[in-house]
Amino acid sequence: MARLVPKALSDLRVSRHMIPSFGHLPNSSATSKPLFIYHSCFPPTLTPSAVEAHLQSTGVVSPQWRYTMYTTTHFHSTTHEVLCITSGSARLCFGGEDNPGRVEEELEKGDVVVIPAGVGHRLLEEVEKGFEMVGAYPVGSEQWDMCYGKGSKGEEEKVNRIKGLKWFERDPIYGDQGPVLDGRG
Repeated sequence: MARLVPKALSDLRVSRHMIPSFGHLPNSSATSKPLFIYHSCFPPTLTPSAVEAHLQSTGVVSPQWRYTMYTTTHFHSTTHEVLCITSGSARLCFGGEDNPGRVEEELEKGDVVVIPAGVGHRLLEEVEKGFEMVGAYPVGSEQWDMCYGKGSKGEEEKVNRIKGLKWFERDPIYGDQGPVLDGRG
């Protein structure tokens, strides 16, 4: 299998979105970190296996699944999430569909999304059939949960724990350099 090489950092277009909390969705307020979208990060020749091998080679995240995105808004309180789109395209919503500060993006094969813990996300519409991603979580934080922002019992306590999660010390795609390291503080 040929080694997968991401786009040069100097050529990479990155979108950063600070998404306001909304209802019981903490969004960016939980970590003070933006949602990151690396547009066309990987070449169109990518395969899921090559993406998984690349993620493992950086040693920052562990690939855990290949799937589409759930159609119900959800977030994770136990870990950040990295999604690498490996086929098709879809319109995704981040932050809650009724949130005036939400982000709706059409993402496609080759794009990468870094979702901080607490940021709600869901599939709105599959644009090109076969939309699939490789989902990965920081090494040591592979146990992810599902929270729905409905104010259910116990969820507020989970949201409060998000502030204690460590942010990336290395970029999940680029290693020692990369967008998630900008402004680490």
